[in-house]
Amino acid sequence: MPTITDTVTTPDGTCPVTFTTPDWAGRWPGVLMYPDAGGPRPVFREMAAQLAGYGYAVLVPDIYYRSGDWAPFDLNTAFTDPDERRRLMTMMGGITPDKMASDAVAFFDYLQSRPEVNGTTFGTTGYCMGGRTSLIVAGRLPERVAAAMSFHGGGLATDDPSSPHLLADQIQAAVYVGGARDDASFTTEAAETLDKALTAAGVEHTIEWYDALHGYAVADHSAAYDEAAAQRHWDAMKEVFGAHLPR
Repeated sequence: MPTITDTVTTPDGTCPVTFTTPDWAGRWPGVLMYPDAGGPRPVFREMAAQLAGYGYAVLVPDIYYRSGDWAPFDLNTAFTDPDERRRLMTMMGGITPDKMASDAVAFFDYLQSRPEVNGTTFGTTGYCMGGRTSLIVAGRLPERVAAAMSFHGGGLATDDPSSPHLLADQIQAAVYVGGARDDASFTTEAAETLDKALTAAGVEHTIEWYDALHGYAVADHSAAYDEAAAQRHWDAMKEVFGAHLPR
């Protein structure tokens, strides 16, 4: 699928992005794809291309652009190597909900400016920390998100005052959450809390469990990647985005 590299100007600087479209002529719904904690890397270009093949224009941002020229992470070792874990947690901690929202305004403006993109509302999808970002953005920018998806996302319903479930009454998007097996970052108790919040707010939503580990959808996370679960997540995106994004 055609992919370009570009930059998006945000309130905090210049964010590198990739923008991938189908390989046939037309205008397509825009989707903002948030990477996992490892950040953007070749596997997310491949994933953007696969989603584009279903008929979407896909933007993948460098979520760590504020950190300058950062070295790539290997999620198979990043959490067990003390130095890499420290570096990763520091960079993750620098991405606050306010920064997520201000960045997303710029990303959506970019998508809306592209002649390849149709409509003024968008989809968001994300993995691991990107799944949390996807829901936070849906709550912080409700008028711009028509469908928000999270796959093996963590921290979706916690005691933190910035927890996504506390934004439920602001969300206008359809929400889909695909939880992972034995995932301490998104437990059955957290899922129940999230479900109750979304239900009380009248948000159309689905929370499902995948019989696979945290990281199941991202192929270079070899310790957790699960081909059947990954295909299920692609099917879910086709269904949810197909039902809720403008054509």
